[in-house]
Amino acid sequence: MEQRALAGRPVSVVGLGSWQLGGDWGTVGEDDALALIDTAVGAGVTFIDTADVYGDGRSERLIGRWLAAHPDAGVMVATKMGRRVEQGVENYSPDAMRAWNDRSRENLRVDTLDLVQLHCPPTALYATDAVFDDLDAMVEEGRMAAYGVSVETCDEALSAIARPNVASVQIILNALRLKPLERVLPAAAEGGVGIIARVPLASGMLSGRYDETTTFGADDHRTYNRHGEAFDVGETFSGVPFDVGLAAVRALAEAVPPGATTAQFAVRWIIDQPGVTTVIPGARNREQALANASAADLPPLTADALAAVRTVYDTYVRGLVHDRW
Repeated sequence: MEQRALAGRPVSVVGLGSWQLGGDWGTVGEDDALALIDTAVGAGVTFIDTADVYGDGRSERLIGRWLAAHPDAGVMVATKMGRRVEQGVENYSPDAMRAWNDRSRENLRVDTLDLVQLHCPPTALYATDAVFDDLDAMVEEGRMAAYGVSVETCDEALSAIARPNVASVQIILNALRLKPLERVLPAAAEGGVGIIARVPLASGMLSGRYDETTTFGADDHRTYNRHGEAFDVGETFSGVPFDVGLAAVRALAEAVPPGATTAQFAVRWIIDQPGVTTVIPGARNREQALANASAADLPPLTADALAAVRTVYDTYVRGLVHDRW
């Protein structure tokens, strides 16, 4: 699979998002989770994204178990920290961040974490020099090789990119969320900052498999956070109302090239955006992991297909999401 540079290392253009392994999308058994990682890596994936709050560390622990069994796999693992406390800048203290770091290193069974991202921290944090100075100190201490920020908004992304030692920005980017194309991706490219595109399938909406009768389990965030009840609504269906998303995806289906699924088309669209380093679709089973990875095998999309995504966005969702995030 094509590799691009992230924090000084090559990573696959399609990575693996592992929120699903934490249980917020319904339960994935341990054996199934390990087989899923095996399949993704076997298909060329060399980047896995996780977080300390996914299943209260379950996702990290499963990945750590897999890493221990495959010490020479050459896989880069990025984790995230900061969502285990009430979201106030004062809670991002040196002691707190080191405690979070220690827990992730234990869960992942490594001495030095490859990449640690602040997990959608408070907006005020981006102007707090002390937090970034302490992140620099944690790198010097050998706790982590590099750090980045996972953001909710484009303005937060631009603030993070302006910080001299931020290696990566993780941001929602998909065919229903185009705003990062305007300023964030060009700024990241100019600053040498990696872009990790998350929620690439809009919580599965862009798979093309849902309709008006689709339901989700009570333990699935697509049920309990549909209106932002638990966290930012932009994390669920990219903040697009379910019925609007269905209509947009049906319109997008006309641009999907022969032999590709709607999901693969959506992932390929992200890969083709200048400035993107890697895209991290999640998977709940081996078949999904393999299908996601195979999106990298599709040829670059045609100009007509790229234009179709823009038209659908402008027609259906721009007015609902563009100025919000």
